[in-house]
Amino acid sequence: MDYIKKITSPLGGITIASDGKALTGLWFDGQKYFGEALSKEYVEKDLPVFQQTEEWLAIYFSGKAPDFTPPLSLKTTPFRKNVWEIMLKIPFGRTMTYGEIARQVVQQKGLSHMSAQAVGGAVGHNSISLIIPCHRVVGGNGSLTGYAGGIDKKVKLLTMEKIDMSSFHVPEKGTAL
Repeated sequence: MDYIKKITSPLGGITIASDGKALTGLWFDGQKYFGEALSKEYVEKDLPVFQQTEEWLAIYFSGKAPDFTPPLSLKTTPFRKNVWEIMLKIPFGRTMTYGEIARQVVQQKGLSHMSAQAVGGAVGHNSISLIIPCHRVVGGNGSLTGYAGGIDKKVKLLTMEKIDMSSFHVPEKGTAL
């Protein structure tokens, strides 16, 4: 059984999901791939993991790095899980490129190569936004692309984390990573 809770944030409504013990989803309402990890049947209920998540979000939206992570359950493919685990290690106030993540996957898995686009697909399907900080992943050319919650939210999140935005830009539609 899946459980959800709807909350508000400075950037709009958020829906969080759990299997009863760990967080399985965190989406901005209306974002691309909303509820992808959620089963068809779910119940709205308050749970301890939701209270922990709300505490994490309160610290985060105050402009500080939370010093804990709520328990997470990553319901996804092994490849996406690998990419999401790399994203979990991107520090507050820092960014990483799709290519850097691809190089880490190559190194960890002993592969000969990995495309940044493959990583981009895994990043885009992140079902636990903010906590797994996909907003901190940027194009190698400085483009702020590929945020399922919307580029405007990505810019606000990076700015809130006091990331120097001077070297980043929003690409024109149709521009590659």
